[in-house]
Amino acid sequence: MKNAFRILFISLFFVACQQKITPADVSKINGYWEIEKVVFDQGKDKDYGMNESYDYFQIGKNNSGTRKKVMPQLDGTFLVNNTYENVTIRFADDKAFLDYSTPFTKWSEELISLSEDKMVLKNPEKKEYHYKKTGPINLLGDGKKTK
Repeated sequence: MKNAFRILFISLFFVACQQKITPADVSKINGYWEIEKVVFDQGKDKDYGMNESYDYFQIGKNNSGTRKKVMPQLDGTFLVNNTYENVTIRFADDKAFLDYSTPFTKWSEELISLSEDKMVLKNPEKKEYHYKKTGPINLLGDGKKTK
């Protein structure tokens, strides 16, 4: 019986500690994000070293915007194509969701946690994508400012 109370207490503790995302937090999404790891439903992790592409989010005051894949270059610039996804932030049942749409499909991801430098998204397959905020890299050291 004691074990049942311990499990119940620990479960309630984790539920109470879950971060609540508010509309004021939405501006933290803007910028460049690099995937650190993916946590699968079975509990296995896939760590990412250096990524060839970043996700660039640009969300406006109306909680909608775009997400693009960008490729950082050694001189601090990014290669960008014309492909993007429309993104809308939706709040429902004390949770936040990113609703994506393209001309071909629509899908949603739950925003699990968000800070100035970390973000966790969960897709419908229960995969958690752990991101870290990043920016341009300049390995050439040519003194030029990056965009």
